This record gives sequence, structure tokens and C-alpha cells, in this order.
Amino acid sequence: ITMYLKSVRTVLWVAIGWIVGISLGMLCCIYVATLHENDLWFSNIKEVEREISFRTECGLYYSYYKQMLRAPSIQQGLSELISDNATESKRTINLLRRMNIYQEVFLGVLYRILPIQAYLEPVYFYIYTVFSLQAVYVIALFITSWLLSGSWLAGALTGVWYILNRVDTTRVEFTISLRENWSLPFFALQIAAITCYLRPHLKPIQQKVVLWLMFLATLCFCLTWQFNQFILLVQALIIFTLDCLDLISTEQVTCLYLVQVSSLLSVWLLQFCNSMILGSLALSFIVSALFVKHFQRGLKTGGLAARLGKLLLHTVLVLALTFTINYLAKQALQLRSDEHIFKFIKSKFGLGPTRDFDASLYLCEEAFGLLPLDTFDRLAGTLLAYPYLVTLIVLLVMLLSEPSLDPPGTQPSHKLIITDVAYNLLHTVFFGLLALSTMRMKYLWTGHMCAFAAYGVCGKELWSLCLNMIHCNTKTKVKTTAQILKVSFNRRMKNTSSTLSSSSKTPKTAVFAGSMQLLAGIKLCTGRVLTNHPHYEDRALRERTRQVYQIYAQQSPEEVHRILRAAGADFVVMEDSVCYERRHGRGCRLRDLLDLANGHIMDGPGDNDPDLVHASHPRFCASVKTDGPAYTALFTRVFQNKTFHVYNDHVRLTRR
Repeated sequence: ITMYLKSVRTVLWVAIGWIVGISLGMLCCIYVATLHENDLWFSNIKEVEREISFRTECGLYYSYYKQMLRAPSIQQGLSELISDNATESKRTINLLRRMNIYQEVFLGVLYRILPIQAYLEPVYFYIYTVFSLQAVYVIALFITSWLLSGSWLAGALTGVWYILNRVDTTRVEFTISLRENWSLPFFALQIAAITCYLRPHLKPIQQKVVLWLMFLATLCFCLTWQFNQFILLVQALIIFTLDCLDLISTEQVTCLYLVQVSSLLSVWLLQFCNSMILGSLALSFIVSALFVKHFQRGLKTGGLAARLGKLLLHTVLVLALTFTINYLAKQALQLRSDEHIFKFIKSKFGLGPTRDFDASLYLCEEAFGLLPLDTFDRLAGTLLAYPYLVTLIVLLVMLLSEPSLDPPGTQPSHKLIITDVAYNLLHTVFFGLLALSTMRMKYLWTGHMCAFAAYGVCGKELWSLCLNMIHCNTKTKVKTTAQILKVSFNRRMKNTSSTLSSSSKTPKTAVFAGSMQLLAGIKLCTGRVLTNHPHYEDRALRERTRQVYQIYAQQSPEEVHRILRAAGADFVVMEDSVCYERRHGRGCRLRDLLDLANGHIMDGPGDNDPDLVHASHPRFCASVKTDGPAYTALFTRVFQNKTFHVYNDHVRLTRR
């Protein structure tokens, strides 16, 4: 009877844990949906205003969902996406190959076949799906902290921290269509699957099931975000480090690598053999690591000095082979689509040219700068930062004290830190460094930070160590968790409560030129063809964007007209907010980046490099408004307001 009651109590406790986890996920979903509604009054505005709310590249992605719905049939919609000539003028591209828009295709098909058209508008079906993924995200983090700590109390604390730190954990309520909002929930599921897979004493059948779940989560993550290869590269480095520290078995290393490789190759096939995947550093690194590991035997044998030397040689060989394979692959594939990312990295750390237009375009954006210090003030305000730092320091000390370099044969019971905890420790360290270097990457870190800190508060191992030192019983853990929840709520609830309370006339074949962010909205709202757009992972498109942006440079009207005609533009939209930009300082305004790339002296007071020269023509975006003869002969103003000025090709219009 005692055993039976104990089993019932365990089942009941687990059931309560699942109910709490699902409830927190739903709460997060409802919370961000309410914020979105209150911020935009989304249910009370017109359809075109709703579409305008999809800012910058979000509008571009949503337009393909809209395109799938408007197609005469599903087959016709897919055909139009595979052979698209309405996104980039004078070009026919395969959107499923170029962009990660399978999610828009899937939702478009799903909305057409489900009997919900009479009850739910297409835009709500789209945004509610994205908000529902936030529930998946919170539940995945809940599971991760539960697995690490052995208590769903850690999961509850994780969910609460994630919601209370919403400003730093997600931006889904105002950037709905961004690829990261689709992919990060699957990334969190993958981390939960890895944590489960690395737990000790897992049965073979359980390992196989978890590996399949890990593969599906990794596949969905890779399929929904174009930066998947760089995230998987960081994750592969984590696995490599665990292997070097002898904290993971050879079988586990191989399986984790193969899951990554199989996911990347599956996406390669689904994206019609996208060459960026075969030329990715992640794939090159994994192949190199497996190859060197197979041939370099006896890596973890011998004395301390010998093993350290072997590890150093092993690391050098893997890195050298990685860059060799990657270089050869890119040469064979003629791949240059991702070179702007490496230019950005080089320029960020002072290793590359500072005048490169593509690199400067990233470097001058706040999102690609260092993580602001006020981030830590906000995280400390909910009591997240303090337990996180304590947990991080304690586990790093335990990791450095790990007898991983002792002679082989060390029993798992002698390990100071178990494998699943070690993986999550290195995960938060690696992605924390990435977030510190680039603010936009903080969303890869802060969500996991909540789970990691909650493990520190509720984890049995850490608490056993601390409680033994201060001679307290385990009831202190529950009391401390409750106190942290209470204080966190009190500090944030007041702010949360206040937050909750609060071209169609142009020809259909017309081609528009302008800034990337604006053109994405034009495509969504009007369906017109564009010269360029925000999906920057194509070398030819980047070059065309730089050319089109000459409308904001110091160029002659004849040169601008030639560029726009070469791009097939019928209309060009110029923004005063770009032409007279004041948001950035001198040297980071778009017109400054263009002047530097063109070798011209920048506007305004300040120093200039000695090799820069005065431009022979005034700035086009300002001078065209003077209606001088040289400009009116080539351009006709067709619309203007306080922000936008729209011109068309006077010569082309006359010929028509």
C-alpha cells in the first residue's frame, strides 16, 4: 500500500508539473497577443493598416503567405513561388530556394484546407500561430529546467522569469514575421531533447526516440531561419569542447553531429540544393571533427602534459581542415552569398576594411553592436541576474575542477558535473559571449538564461552543496523559490499591468525602387515588383541594393537614371527620414556610408580621410526636389507628403 501511494503521489506530482508548464506557456501566448492588440488596436484598424504594421522584412515574408492564399490553387501558388518574377525586377528566382518561407507556405496551405475561413481571418490565423509558438518556447524551457533540476518548480520559475523579462527574451509582439520568432521555439525544443539525451542511465529505446525528436526539432529550426548554419556551428563547438574535456562519450558525440548533418542536408534538399548550406562552416567543421577523431587514436591516454599536447594538436588539425574544406567547397560551388556576414565579423573586430558598404550597413545598426549595460539592470530587476551569475560561477569552478584529464577509467560517479548540466553550462557560456558581442543575438541567450538560473535555484546538486555548508534542510529550497517568485512579481507586475491596459493607383506590373525596409511594405500592401528587398543573403541583390541606394548619394541625375533603368524601375520612392537622417551619428548615416564607398567627403563638420574627394554633383535625393531642368527631363514627381517623395521615369513614361 505504501508503494502504491508513493507511485500515485509521484504520478500526481508529475501531472501537476505538466499542467503548470502548459498553463505558463498559454499565459505567455495570451500575454504577447494582448500586448500586440493594445499596441496597435489591431482588431479596430483596416486591412491595409494591419499589413503596414508588418514592418521591414516582416512585410516581405507575410506577402508570400498572402500570395499563397490568393493563388487559384495550391499547385499554382507553389509554382509561382518556385518561379517568381514579382519580387526582383528583371529576374526570376526560386523563393523556396532563396528564402526560408516554408512556414508561410505551410500556413497558407493549412488555412485553405481547414474549415475556418468563416470564423478566422487569414491575418489572425498567421499571428496566432506565431504567438502559439511562444507557448511552445516556454514549455520547452520549462522541460529543460525540469530535466536539469529534477523538479518542476524550476520550470515554473523559468516560465515566470521568461514572461517578466519579456523585453529581453522576445520581441515577437512587434516583429511577428521575423524568422527568429519561428525558429527559436524549435531551437529550445532541440536543447530540451539534447538535455534529455545526455542524461545518465537512458535506455536504448529512449535514446532512439529522443534522437528522432532532436532531429525533427533541429530540422524545423534550420528550415525556418537563414542563420541556422551559424547557430549550429556554435553548438558544434560546444559538443567539440565537451568531447575534448572527456565529458561525453564517443557514441553521443557522433550521434549529435549526425543529427546536425542530417538536418542541414535535409534542408539543403528542401531548399532545392541551396549552395549556402553545403558551403557552411558548420558542415565543414562537423566533417573535419569526425574525420580527425576517427584517425587520431589515443587522444585521451598518457600523462597530463601528453594529453594536453594531443588536445592542442587535435584542435589545430580540426580547425585547419575546417577552413580548408570550407574554402574548397566555396570555390567549387562559386559561393559568395554569405560573404557579407564574414565581412561584418572582420570589420567588427578591426580585421577588415572599414569602408565596405555591406559591413558598415550592419555595424552602424544598434542591434549589431555590443549588448547594452542596461540589459543587466533589467535582468537584475526581476532577480534573474543574481542566481544566474552564482550558478554560472559555481558550475564553472566545478568544471575546471573536473578530473577529466585523469587516466582513463574514471567512473561516472566520480564526475563533479554530469553531462547534461555540462552541456547547458557551455551553451550559456558560448551563446552568452555571442550575445555580449552582438545585441541582436541576445534572444538566443536570455531564454536559456531563465532555465539555467532556475536550475541553480532548484537544482538538487547545487542545493545539496550549499545547504550542507550552511546546515539547512531542503525545505529552504521551496521557501527560497517562493520568495524569488514573490519579489520578481512585485517588481514587474506594476509595469506589466500598465502595459496591458494601454500606391495602389500604379500599374500592377510597375517596378518600385527605394530603401529595403520600405519596399517590403510596398510589396505586401500593393503586390508590386521590387528592385531590392531586405532578404540580404544574395550577392547580386546586395550589389543591386548598393546601386539603387545611389539615390541618397552625391550623384548626377543621369547616373541615377541609368542605374534605375538598369534595375527596371518605373517608380522610385525617396524618404526624407533617410535623405536628412539624424538618428545615427556622422559616419553611420546611410548617405555617409554611400559617400565613403564612393570615395566622397561626407556632409557636415568633422574629419574626413585624406584620400576622400569632393563630389562633383550634389546629393540626388535633395536636389531632385528643386525641379531643375536636368532633373525634370528625367524624373516626374507623382506623389509627395511630409515623408515620401515618389518619382517616375519621365523618359519611359513619355515613350509609353
